[in-house]
Amino acid sequence: MTDPDLSPADALVALLDLREVALDPAVATDATVASFEGDSSPQPGGHVFGGQVMGQAVAAVGRTVPEGRRIHSMYSYFLAPGDPVHPIRFHVDALRDGGSFSVRRVLATQPARGEGEGEGEGRTILAMTASFQEQQEGLEHQERAPEAPGPEDLPTTAQVLAGIDHPVATYWSTQRPIDIRHVTDPIYLGPDAAGTETQMVWMRTLAPIDATPLMHDAVLAFASDYTPFEPILRRQGLSWMTPGLRLATINHAIWWHRHVRADEWLLYVQRSPSAAGGRGLTQGQLFDRAGDLVATVTQEGMIRVKQRG
Repeated sequence: MTDPDLSPADALVALLDLREVALDPAVATDATVASFEGDSSPQPGGHVFGGQVMGQAVAAVGRTVPEGRRIHSMYSYFLAPGDPVHPIRFHVDALRDGGSFSVRRVLATQPARGEGEGEGEGRTILAMTASFQEQQEGLEHQERAPEAPGPEDLPTTAQVLAGIDHPVATYWSTQRPIDIRHVTDPIYLGPDAAGTETQMVWMRTLAPIDATPLMHDAVLAFASDYTPFEPILRRQGLSWMTPGLRLATINHAIWWHRHVRADEWLLYVQRSPSAAGGRGLTQGQLFDRAGDLVATVTQEGMIRVKQRG
């Protein structure tokens, strides 16, 4: 378990630093090269944060590739909600090791409902495929960051939610390991009156972290999952406090164009091009302080508003 005396940022690194465990013959295949295990951080509502599972999965696959190769893309399907009571197992299959690229698949599993630890691993909660590449030279072009005020000029989440007595507000204000500052007005408490179609937030870990490059990639995956629903809520005139709101991530993809430190400010520019069939799609771009495009993110989620009555 994570040391309760660690700072939130250091606790996040510890959370993503998985334990290697023996291969389980019940789930291992001929392609399985390693298995890891990780714990969960407490969340309001008693569920496992999807970004945590993604970050841990990135850390798991990254430990099985040849030295010098870093992740450039990953695609995750969220298959079932995680149970914070049980550790999560990550079973990594090697699909390819070529001259420049390595491809891995990882399944995150937990005991089926009603089973105890060590009694089987009947539920797959996440399936991810990820590709890694050696550092190489090639053609380059990129979009540049839009104009935005710097994070130092924006209120923190704790300042925005000051005086709100609610468990979720307390968690967002004091326990999240990622510092998130909205350029567009936050929609924690009410909808966006301006109906803004593009959302921008700055984010980084709350404090500098002493971590490997792989851990910085895993932290970026973790942090990318905090705000993708918000552009959908903005376009629909909703907020996090809308009664009957139900949200769940279906799939999430990231492309790393350039590698950066997750403890340095990144501008996350997001929009939602579509919502239909009870699902919403968001697209995001991550830029560093120099304005360089460092990653692209897409997410599809279930979004429904249950009517009272």
